[in-house]
Amino acid sequence: MKKIDYQKQLDTLISSLGNTRPTLLLHACCGPCSSYVIEYIAKFFDITILYNNPNIYPSEEYFRRLNELKNLLPRFPEALKNSVKLVEDTYNPEDFYSAIDIKNSPELAREAEKGERCRRCYEFRLRRAYSYAVMHGFDYFCTTLSISPFKDAEKINTIGMQLELTAALGTVPAKTKWLPSDFKKKGGFQRSLALSTEYGLYRQQYCGCVYSKTNTEAARAQSEKNKII
Repeated sequence: MKKIDYQKQLDTLISSLGNTRPTLLLHACCGPCSSYVIEYIAKFFDITILYNNPNIYPSEEYFRRLNELKNLLPRFPEALKNSVKLVEDTYNPEDFYSAIDIKNSPELAREAEKGERCRRCYEFRLRRAYSYAVMHGFDYFCTTLSISPFKDAEKINTIGMQLELTAALGTVPAKTKWLPSDFKKKGGFQRSLALSTEYGLYRQQYCGCVYSKTNTEAARAQSEKNKII
């Protein structure tokens, strides 16, 4: 099966906007990932960022990433010029653990990135973003997650489209649509690295949850051990 080029879909959609400027609820995980995404699409959409990441462990890391995003926006030309707004959602890690059902699926704790644990996490955060977007009448919703090479853009876009479709089949269809994207394409990830350096942004060494932290640290330790051997 031919892979879908979600970034091409986004470019096609943008070219069809004309003089309109739709509203977009953009779920963001951190400042570095947001930087390129804002630079790329802020001129086409009226963006409100939703920081909803109860998966992040520990709480100090959660607030460090949030503060880095808060500090970036007033210094970032595209964010200022296009009046990008930021909404901080609630931080309740227990919501994340319930969403991935780690109690009944303990094997997910040892799973590599892009697996079922991550898929459940994507769905959990995108469902919240969609709910917020519908509640506040946004035209589109999306996430910065696809900019990372460690995230599965196919799963992310599939979840987003399913949320839109499910609502469309309801008795009162919501107007909010999924914005297709794969922000790592067109050099997006590399550009986010360059912007992080330019603005002195803190770049985390693991995805966010305690399991990714533990697995990343274990892999790093094994790599160092192999170097010694």
